[in-house]
Amino acid sequence: MNEQRKDILDMLAEGKITAEEAEQLIAALERDQPPAASSLDVRPKGKAKYLRVMVDALENDEPTRVNVRVPLQLLRAGVRLAALIPPQALGKANAELSKSGVPFDLTQLKPEQLEALVEHLDEMTVEVDAPDAKVRVFCE
Repeated sequence: MNEQRKDILDMLAEGKITAEEAEQLIAALERDQPPAASSLDVRPKGKAKYLRVMVDALENDEPTRVNVRVPLQLLRAGVRLAALIPPQALGKANAELSKSGVPFDLTQLKPEQLEALVEHLDEMTVEVDAPDAKVRVFCE
């Protein structure tokens, strides 16, 4: 039992407040308390520092495991560096990416958009279950 709740119950026992007032105070305390973390969410709350990709798969009857932990600061630095690349070089890089089957436009990468993406990644967990593979992407 937390200290504030105990104080309210003590005031009720001493007759300083009514049962209805005690109930209102306790309800107000519960509204102000952050929701308890679910048992499924094991990572501590706060600003995410890493993007994690985990893959467990069975390929050619051989187990394959991938466990990658990328610092989000590395992503931020990469976006800032991409802003320094001359437009001609970005055009060539985009052409090569497209030729390789990666339809990604590096000219659209903006540092201010990355921060919004990182904030949303912090709240996201992606889990993919297939008969022979399991993939999880999340921030920690």
